[in-house]
Amino acid sequence: MTQTMTNEEFAKLLDETYTHKLNVVDVVKGVVVKKEKTGFLVDIGSKTEAFLPNNEVVMNSSQNPDDFVKLWDEKEFYVVKDEEDDEIPVLSLKKLSFAQSWNKLNDMKINNETVTATVVSTVKGGLIVEIEGLRGFIPASQLRAGVASEDLANKEIEAKILEADPKRNKLILSQRQAYTQKREEVIQEVLSKLNVDDVIEGEVVRIADFGVFVDINGIDGLLPISEISWDRIKHPSEIVSLGEKITVKVINIDQELKRVSLSLKRMTTDPWEDITEKFKEEDIIEGTINKITNFGIFINIYPGVEALLPSAEISDEHVNLNAKYNVGDSIKVQIKKFTPEEHRICLSVKDL
Repeated sequence: MTQTMTNEEFAKLLDETYTHKLNVVDVVKGVVVKKEKTGFLVDIGSKTEAFLPNNEVVMNSSQNPDDFVKLWDEKEFYVVKDEEDDEIPVLSLKKLSFAQSWNKLNDMKINNETVTATVVSTVKGGLIVEIEGLRGFIPASQLRAGVASEDLANKEIEAKILEADPKRNKLILSQRQAYTQKREEVIQEVLSKLNVDDVIEGEVVRIADFGVFVDINGIDGLLPISEISWDRIKHPSEIVSLGEKITVKVINIDQELKRVSLSLKRMTTDPWEDITEKFKEEDIIEGTINKITNFGIFINIYPGVEALLPSAEISDEHVNLNAKYNVGDSIKVQIKKFTPEEHRICLSVKDL
C-alpha cells in the first residue's frame, strides 16, 4: 500500500534537500543575478544569495570589475565568509584565481617545467616578476650571467620555479636554471647534427692567446691557435678579428664534454703535401727566419712549411745566434735531410 506524503512533509523534505551549509574556503557554483554599486549578488542555489565585492573580482586595483563579471555569468567562487545571522555569504573570484594559480605553479615546479614571467620591477638583490597573477622574486644569484637586471624591465623572461609556498606567499624563481637547461638542449641538438669533417660557417665571438671561440649555430667551438694557419703565428688576432664570419672544418666532437674542435687551416691543402715534388735533399734554397732558439733557427722555406737549421749545422764553433741573425732575415740554406711525410726538414749552412 502506497503512503501519501503530506504537504508539510514534502515542504520539509524540499527544505532539507536545498539547504546547504557553506564553509569558508569552499568552492561553489553560482549565477550573477544583480549588479550593485559595491559588487554583485550571486545566486548559489539552496535558496541562498551571496555577495561578491568589487575588490574580490580583480587582482589589480586598476582593472574594472565590470570587465570580468557580467549579469547571468555562471562561475565558480571561493567562499571567504560564510552565512551568519542576517549577513549573507561573501564570495571571491580573486582568491579562487590565486588558489588555482598556486596549484598550477606547484604542479609546474614538480614537473620541472619552464614558465614565462613578466618583470615588474628591479629591486635590491633581484627582480620582482608576475606570473599567473602572482608576484614572485628572482634573486640576483639566479639571474642569467652577463645580463644587467635593468635591461629586463617590463620584459618577459623564462624561469624555473624554485619554491611555491602559498601559506607564506613565497614564490622564488630562477632565470639562470631555465637558461642553462635551454642552452643544454640547444647544445645537444647542434651536436647531434654535427659530424667530423663537416664544413660550417661561424662567427668569431672571443679571441684568446691560445685560440678563438667560434659561435656555430648557438654553441661555441674552439679553434686552437695551432689550427688557424699553416704558418707560425704569435697571436690569433693576426688572422681573424672579433665578429668576423669564417668558414671552418670540424675536426673533433666530444659528446661527453660537449666540446667541438675546429680548424681554419685545414680548409686549404696541407702545404707539406705540396712540397714533396718541389724539394729534395741537397737543394740550395732561400728562406725567412721565423724563430731563433738556443738549439737552432726555424726557417720558413715555403708558405706554411717550416724547417729547422740546427746550431750544429751553422758552425763547428759556438755561435751567438741572436747576435748573428734576426727574425725576418732572408737566409740561404741547403736541405740536408728531407722527410715531408714526418713534417721534418733539416737544413745546413755549414755544408754550403
